[in-house]
Amino acid sequence: MITTFEQIFDELRSRPKKRLVAAWAVDDHTINAARLAVEAGIAEATLVGDEKMIRQVCANEKIDASMFKIVPIEDELKAVTLAVDLINAGEGDILMKGLCSTDKYMRAILNKEKGLLPPKAVLSHVTVLSNPQYHKLLVLGDIAVIPAPDLKQKIAITNYVINTAKAIGIEKPKVALVTATEQMLPGMPACVDAAIISKMSERGQLPKAFVDGPLAIDVALSAEAVAVKKLVSPVAGDADCLVFPNLEAANVFYKTNTMFCVGAKLAAIVAGAKAPCVLSSRADSIDTKLNSIALAALTAK
Repeated sequence: MITTFEQIFDELRSRPKKRLVAAWAVDDHTINAARLAVEAGIAEATLVGDEKMIRQVCANEKIDASMFKIVPIEDELKAVTLAVDLINAGEGDILMKGLCSTDKYMRAILNKEKGLLPPKAVLSHVTVLSNPQYHKLLVLGDIAVIPAPDLKQKIAITNYVINTAKAIGIEKPKVALVTATEQMLPGMPACVDAAIISKMSERGQLPKAFVDGPLAIDVALSAEAVAVKKLVSPVAGDADCLVFPNLEAANVFYKTNTMFCVGAKLAAIVAGAKAPCVLSSRADSIDTKLNSIALAALTAK
């Protein structure tokens, strides 16, 4: 089982390189992350964007631009569309967001005629978090794409976190369906949805995993809290995955970890498309972008 991001890179070095296509890759963070992925031996990189801007960044950062394939295009929106076209044409395995806005990036992915969305698919954001206060990696959904998931979408999110956990070597992931309480309260829709999904897992309707909910965040992650509350659960106190009731709850958890936990490391992708799509903030660190490339490479077909 993989428990650190360093182990993800070790695993990828033993596999064939994936082909990364970065959309509007004209900023130093994106280009440096692509450089590090190439130097680590886990990817080949195509940068789509204004060639003058790309070469200027490479000169400023003392990067050899010849390590990349540069596809020149001066318009941001057209660059994003072209990057998606390259994935559809089989010229890339992973899509990555550069300096373009998330709105333009997602619009290109979701385009009904030329995008990357399979019929009837649900797109979801999957995050992998390494927190020094927790004993293993955590897989989270959904902090960025689905604002208020309905039951069908929560089932899709659960499937994606399970599959991501399996990709990092967890044979039977422990999935906590997070709500405000571990009590089954019919008046709280999040509790009802969690109970339904838990029962679906028991009936074999989800990929092989331990799925339990409703679970409050303390009992999902703390064995001490489980003991105090005398809770019996195959997941509580040792969760591999957290599925949140809505984007607000997930995003607050994510940003609390990034703001207040020294040493926290992150990776983020969009799952459910024809290829993994790296989706991190334009302000995210080079390390986060590099980790996201590695996660996408690990989950790519």
